[in-house]
Amino acid sequence: MNKESKRREALLYHSEPTPGKIQVVPTKKYATQRDLSLAYSPGVAEPCLEIAANVDDVYKYTAKGNLVAVISNGTAVLGLGNIGPEASKPVMEGKGLLFKIFSDIDVFDIEVNTENIEEFIQTVKNIAPTFGGINLEDIKAPESFEIERRLVEELDIPVMHDDQHGTAIISSAALINALELAGKKAEDVKVVVSGAGSAAIACTDLYVLLGVQVKNILMYNSKGLLTKDNPSLSELQLKYAVDGPKIELADAVNGADVFIGLSSGDILSPEMLLTMKDNPIVFAMANPNPEIDYNLAVETRKDVIMATGRSDFPNQVNNVLGFPYIFRGALDVRATKINEAMKMAAVKALAILAKEPVPEQVNVAYGATKLGFGQEYIIPKPFDPRLITVVAPAVAKAAMESGVAKNPITDWAAYEDVLRERMGNDNKMVRLITNRAKVDPKRIVFAEADQLNVLKAAQIVYEDGIGFPILLGNKEVILELKAELGFDAELEIIDPKTDEEAPRRNKFANSYWETRDRRGVTLLDSQKFMRERNYFAAMMVNEGEADALVTGHTRSYPTVVKPMLQLIEKAPGASLIATANMMLTSRGPMFLSDTAININPSAEDLVNIAIMTAKTAKMFGVEPVIAMVSFSNFGSSTSASASKVREAVAYLHKNHPEMIVDGEIQADFALNSELLKEKFPFSKLAGKKVNTLIFPNLESANITYKLLKELYKVNSIGPIMMGMGKPVHIFQLGASVEEMVNMAAIAVIDAQEKANKKNKLAQ
Repeated sequence: MNKESKRREALLYHSEPTPGKIQVVPTKKYATQRDLSLAYSPGVAEPCLEIAANVDDVYKYTAKGNLVAVISNGTAVLGLGNIGPEASKPVMEGKGLLFKIFSDIDVFDIEVNTENIEEFIQTVKNIAPTFGGINLEDIKAPESFEIERRLVEELDIPVMHDDQHGTAIISSAALINALELAGKKAEDVKVVVSGAGSAAIACTDLYVLLGVQVKNILMYNSKGLLTKDNPSLSELQLKYAVDGPKIELADAVNGADVFIGLSSGDILSPEMLLTMKDNPIVFAMANPNPEIDYNLAVETRKDVIMATGRSDFPNQVNNVLGFPYIFRGALDVRATKINEAMKMAAVKALAILAKEPVPEQVNVAYGATKLGFGQEYIIPKPFDPRLITVVAPAVAKAAMESGVAKNPITDWAAYEDVLRERMGNDNKMVRLITNRAKVDPKRIVFAEADQLNVLKAAQIVYEDGIGFPILLGNKEVILELKAELGFDAELEIIDPKTDEEAPRRNKFANSYWETRDRRGVTLLDSQKFMRERNYFAAMMVNEGEADALVTGHTRSYPTVVKPMLQLIEKAPGASLIATANMMLTSRGPMFLSDTAININPSAEDLVNIAIMTAKTAKMFGVEPVIAMVSFSNFGSSTSASASKVREAVAYLHKNHPEMIVDGEIQADFALNSELLKEKFPFSKLAGKKVNTLIFPNLESANITYKLLKELYKVNSIGPIMMGMGKPVHIFQLGASVEEMVNMAAIAVIDAQEKANKKNKLAQ
């Protein structure tokens, strides 16, 4: 995508369909006059009087306890500088989005039109009663130091300037583990810090608390080494200024153990890196270009322990590992501030978590066989679902132990359950899927690329690194649409009907005919079929000219699935083809099967569908808990429909005891664990959170997933084809661009899995 296209896409994202990125959503019923009379006048007077009598009751009756203000004056926005409060608003909304999706904290963004320190402080103090916490953002130094110091002292709610402390907390956790790997002690290491802004000062302050000696630190700004005879230095910078002559950065790095970069790209050369001590620790955190490129650094020295601020390299120092969970823990105990003890608790929790066995879901997301503590894994990954249940409780405990918690937690197990529930309401699974696909992109045929939305999806797949599209359709139309979209990548475009493609059509026709000649298919039939894009696309996958296929945007599902079933063999050991939809619900991902293929499956079919769906769930790092649903509960009906489900469950219990599966069971009991435990305590599902539903027939499964999608706007990924020998996946008619991108990522992951199995069999 060219620069203008990227600009247009970014502007459309922020303006359509509704301007901005966050909104206020009611949390109470409001359907009736009675509801409204409770929400406002006269019922609202009662909580007002309670709060007037006891101000702490504001946490009981309002949203204050889960509401954070993200506040800026726009004086130091990203890499854009002082662009003003209005121009900073998109960034502040973005920070609010991160708070919500990573820790379920609600945010109001506040942009303040002043650069005067006293005015800014007074404004924040005046609005503080609204909020449970204050996140200061993008305020230039040195004003940011004084603003934060004053607000921490003068307010009784948590206040943190994340630009300073976020990077400090994450990099400190990385430093603890890097020192352990290097076999070094904090008090002995020589540290060179390139950068002397707010983040660099905050990082160095925390490193000192970890044991690094101030006398062993050399700090540089853009003009060189900080020295005490420099009148332009702030009081905070003077802590790290040295007596004596200036030393060039290259000389300072010579013999250093640790290099901390919070400055600008490419200032640490390979030659400089070679002069550092054994097992050098290099945190090159400038974005987008690190102080030294990751690949260049590890090529220069195999013993380097490296971290950057980038997501495409190991050991990303990403503030999202910290601020959502620090505020989460602080809010949940009603901390009056975020103190050093709480920050250090977050540091140590992150460092310890990196040494724990990594959940399969995280391995799946990053395409790793097994992530483990070492040079390429010294801090947790941002998608690790354990972060909220590890960091937030550590911060909460530190708040209690340091005496700043007004609402101490007593039942930690229950608290962790609450935290897990909070994380069931976002689309992390989409990020996990796309991240997994990017690890090993595959060639994907888009069989309807002359449709605008299909081509948009192909563009996103290509530009996001999910896969390498092969575009099928009318070449002239595709080129016109590409120009309209600003999609200037040189990709293969194929029109199966052209004379140019005759040799390939004939080759595919012969291959197909040879496999179907005794099933009533003639060579002429085969040649006609190959003029159709779906037949042609399927043969491209069969013949190894593509790794995966997606299609179906413009035609009905039965029409599109037919050639796939004709041309693509079943996977080894598969007795049938079925489909599952992954529904991204408020309780987390739910797998629903079979949603598109088997109209009235037998008991044996249901067994196979359940087994295939379980494997599909595991492919995405989800441990399946399967309910075989019906209108009947454990034998309450003897109808044929209920009986076949019961028979399938009996077979699974006998032959696959390792599976967590039960039924037949009604959907409400399956999804209400407390009700299930009360009424059917004998069930294997009792006390468990069901995440997979197997339906007795196609109509119930198809109706259910489409109702969820349309009535509740639940995102659906699927139908995911199961049992196919090749990675072939079919969109629902009229699928959105987002849905097609998600399905393309699924197709890539499917291709990865099939390639891995093939490689294992070959070994």
